[in-house]
Amino acid sequence: MYRFLLTPRWIAAAALTVAAAIVMVMLGNWQLDRYHERSEINERIDSANAAPAVPLASVLAAPTAAGTPGAAPGKSLAWTKVTITGRYDAAHEIQARGRTVGSKVGFEIVTPLVLDDGTAVLVDRGWVPAPAGGALASPEVPPAPTGTVTVEGQIHLSESRPAAVERRDGRLDTRRLNLPRLATELPFPVYGAYVLLSSQTPAADPAFVAVPIPHEDAWQNGGYAVQWWIFAVMVFFLYGWQARREAHGVDAPAGSKPAAPVRRDQRPRDRVEAADQRRAQTPRDRVEEADQRRAQAPRDRVEEADQRRAQAPRDRVEEADQRRAQAPRDRVEEADQRRAAAARSSTATAESADGEE
Repeated sequence: MYRFLLTPRWIAAAALTVAAAIVMVMLGNWQLDRYHERSEINERIDSANAAPAVPLASVLAAPTAAGTPGAAPGKSLAWTKVTITGRYDAAHEIQARGRTVGSKVGFEIVTPLVLDDGTAVLVDRGWVPAPAGGALASPEVPPAPTGTVTVEGQIHLSESRPAAVERRDGRLDTRRLNLPRLATELPFPVYGAYVLLSSQTPAADPAFVAVPIPHEDAWQNGGYAVQWWIFAVMVFFLYGWQARREAHGVDAPAGSKPAAPVRRDQRPRDRVEAADQRRAQTPRDRVEEADQRRAQAPRDRVEEADQRRAQAPRDRVEEADQRRAQAPRDRVEEADQRRAAAARSSTATAESADGEE
């Protein structure tokens, strides 16, 4: 019944089905990897929030030369809570524009904190809204505190894709906080990561809004993984469903009447057998059909003409011969007949006159 699955068309459909399922499973596995990666990030954020702060120098390598940042920490150190003490250098303050907090666009203010050994770490002091003049106008920023400052915050990795750095209204202005790019604008060695400020002594200005650390949406990737795996199962289901429809002749031409139900033991096993049955009920081809018509009708026009000649006089000559056989042969014979009749009449008249004498 399903022997048609061995035809080239169905073999190609099976190969396409398997290939599509493999691709979908691979996409599902990739989404699963993303789910695990984002889940690990969320776990690091939660564990860092609960852990006590540690000295910055205990987790990050100190930079050695100005113009280049120190070694970048690995992802495992992201969001680690650290504490540092130093003095703010407001002359090299940085404003990162186009930053969004709570659906509002503003600036993040990053100020270098110079340590006792002459190295510096960039501290993101917080977010301020954009001024009325627009996102490109310089914002109003509370000044950094003077003197010794103790900062507690969490390590933020350097952002990728460096952007241009300009000086605007006494600050360095940029779009991305890329440490290798910013280090070239600063006169002191800079650590390979910056710090998001969470608390400060003396206290930070309340005009700053703390930059939140958002959790990754890991469940979205988990949902995508399950979705791709379901699609992989569905392509096999669709293949089997379509094969069953074809095996039972469900895909009939549009507009045709549904056939009467056939018992299972009477159904043709496949389309090949069905075609054999149709050939057994109808002439095998047009040639045979034409032969049947010739057997019932005169073979051709010549035979039909022969039949008509057999029923009618063969030709006009024969028809004329028939007419001559029925009429006097010609006028001479008719005249001879008239003369013989007249002679006989004269003889009879003479004999009659002699008898009267």
